[in-house]
Amino acid sequence: MGNLNRALSATTGLQVRRAAPAAPDAPATAPPQPKGTGAKPGKRPTPVYRCPAPGDLATDRLLRRPVFIMSPVRSGSTLLRMLLNAHSQLYSPHELHIRRLEVDFGSRLSQRAMSALDLERGDLEHLLWDRVMHRELVRSGKDVIVEKTPSNAFVHRRIRDCWPDARFVFLLRHPVSIARSWHEGDPGKRTFDEAAADALRYMKAVDNARGATTGGHTVRYEDLTADTEKELRALCAFLDVRFEPSMLDYGRRDDSQVVKGLGDWRDKIRTGRVQSGRELPAEDEIPELLRPMCAAWGYSS
Repeated sequence: MGNLNRALSATTGLQVRRAAPAAPDAPATAPPQPKGTGAKPGKRPTPVYRCPAPGDLATDRLLRRPVFIMSPVRSGSTLLRMLLNAHSQLYSPHELHIRRLEVDFGSRLSQRAMSALDLERGDLEHLLWDRVMHRELVRSGKDVIVEKTPSNAFVHRRIRDCWPDARFVFLLRHPVSIARSWHEGDPGKRTFDEAAADALRYMKAVDNARGATTGGHTVRYEDLTADTEKELRALCAFLDVRFEPSMLDYGRRDDSQVVKGLGDWRDKIRTGRVQSGRELPAEDEIPELLRPMCAAWGYSS
């Protein structure tokens, strides 16, 4: 090497040097994932969709005038839907959680093909929601579907956009009773304070939906349990169906519709009888967190 370099240096001014050993390959690592990659379903931004014009409803939707019960958790929505389901014309299944049904494109070509049909991801999801609910309504042999998933309140505007002719029933209950029931449902999972804060999210969503809706119908759980027939007669009038006395005896229906995890499935609801509501809390029992909602719903001054 020395003789070669002396000769090269004399004639060309260049030298040969031994190359440094190559650095070991860096270990392969996955590219950093964007925040939210592991998010729960439904955390994606609201997709683009269009609202069907009145003239397009005949082709864009199978359902006509679906009914949605907007209620917080633990507010008696399972009782209400079973009372309604005992009507010969009303079908109210277990919670469907349709807002969690999502559509995605398997390729850019499929996206282009759907866009050429004026169908974006949100439009396809709405078609899916409508098809699933219409399927269940047809299978029931009834005329009107009533859906009662509490989390629907978080997407009330999208539901209204999906079904411009939808009807809304708002089920309210004393906020403290909701929080207590939510805590008692799983006391090891959430303290009362945690239950109150979590349930308050639903209450606010229902309140927002109620404020944004004209022509809806409001039912209070306390009134429903105190005078069931009176409340059902008023609700039937809103839904344009006749009141049927059989609604008061919803327990005669097959209780296979009570599905664990998809609404209230415990013994109280399975009795088939309307139970008296719990005693309302005194004014000094209302935690500060729930006072504004209690006042807004007329449960306190």
